Amino acid sequence: MISSEYRHELKYICTESQLACVKNRISTVMQIDPHTGADGIYTIRSLYFDDYGNTCFYENENGTDPREKFRIRIYNHDAAHIKLELKRKEHAKTRKISCTITEKLCRDIMDRKPLDINAVDSPVYRKFCLQIQTRLLQPRVIVEYDRIPYIYQNGNVRVTFDKNVRSGISCNQFLEEYVPMRPIMPGGHHVLEVKYDAYIPDFIYRGVQIENLQQTAYSKYYLCRKYNLGGAHS
Repeated sequence: MISSEYRHELKYICTESQLACVKNRISTVMQIDPHTGADGIYTIRSLYFDDYGNTCFYENENGTDPREKFRIRIYNHDAAHIKLELKRKEHAKTRKISCTITEKLCRDIMDRKPLDINAVDSPVYRKFCLQIQTRLLQPRVIVEYDRIPYIYQNGNVRVTFDKNVRSGISCNQFLEEYVPMRPIMPGGHHVLEVKYDAYIPDFIYRGVQIENLQQTAYSKYYLCRKYNLGGAHS
């Protein structure tokens, strides 16, 4: 199991030119995440869950505090490494707890088959199983984007540029290489995120402060649920 403490998370909607400006500033003081490929980018695909009443969606919309949501995540369409994650938002900070699951277990979850609560020795997996039983959680939307990540060790700071955010509702195809998707933001608009522990160095904070940069409280999950083909009530 991988666990993190609560972290600060700032989110901005930015244009292509704003993204380029911020990237130019922070690339001189931060390093590219070594997990990226030669082009400095990796693709993230997540399968999010919600109940029949779309509780996670409306809690995000209403700013409910605290709130939680489950997702399954893969990188670069690679089904060899699959994470089940629980993301919790509380007092404007976020915490992520995750565990590794097998491809077979992932497919069982996607097919809504009965789950063995002891299949994975992880509190987050057992909680997920219980919520499937009690809240009837089910796959609701696929969220995918291309991430350019920068890191800075002091304060555990990450600045990420999430480009081409797209959404799909063919949840049973989550592990396929190709999934029908559609963009969920206006052309040329992307998401900038700044994450850090106790503090963020002033030179990094100043680096992302440019004119007309629009901060947002909504998550990519919320935006994809709102703008996907079926909307919030898919």
